[in-house]
Amino acid sequence: MKIVVIGGTGLIGSKLVTKLGEHGHEAVAASPNRGVNTITGEGLADALAGASVVIDVSNSPNWEDAAVLEFFETSTRNLLAAESEAGVGHHVALSVVGTEQLLESGYFRAKLAQEKLIESSSIPYSIVRATQFFEFVASIADAATQDGEVHLAHVFFQPIAGEEVAQAVGRVAVAAPLNGQVEVAGPDRFRMDEFFRQVLAAGNDSRAVVTDPDAMYYGISPAESALVPDGDAILGEISYTTWSGRAAADS
Repeated sequence: MKIVVIGGTGLIGSKLVTKLGEHGHEAVAASPNRGVNTITGEGLADALAGASVVIDVSNSPNWEDAAVLEFFETSTRNLLAAESEAGVGHHVALSVVGTEQLLESGYFRAKLAQEKLIESSSIPYSIVRATQFFEFVASIADAATQDGEVHLAHVFFQPIAGEEVAQAVGRVAVAAPLNGQVEVAGPDRFRMDEFFRQVLAAGNDSRAVVTDPDAMYYGISPAESALVPDGDAILGEISYTTWSGRAAADS
């Protein structure tokens, strides 16, 4: 089937396009640099012509509160309208585990607004909520560094490899619409401070990890279980140790 991937040249989108193509689908990578812009509507109708499924894994280029809300609301409305015109039968969106518990952040308020637009649309849908990606572990540590120490809270943390997020999204996309949500997470659950202590030590990083109950995560103070699935979830199989070993070998 023809499947259009909005944000198809990004971290998850590019992996998704590859995986779908390997399974015989016509996977179209749609993004502004490919002439498809969900904000202006440029190229949308042509890209969606003949598509059975649209997967939205796009992200806002600006995380300022008003800008990110405008991005997700405008993009989603334009996309759903174009899908309706094209007769698309399944809208799939990638979102974040625990979104409704992270509303101190304008980004997560915007993601929740996106989800509500999808849920209220007439188009059958599936929302895949994922935990944090392994690919962002290093940048999280850097953002949490103060005076050479990494300040992190003692909350639960269950990151996942980007390739397994793409795999889960792809499987949902080619199945019947859920008209609901499914969660995906890594195979192992940690405490965030302890996870980063292990990761930095394994990488011979001399920074000390400080357990700090006031530490912020993307501008919020998450509750103990806000960042991990609540109940059943699709779990990946790749551990962080395995993933980081592969990443080091490829670099």
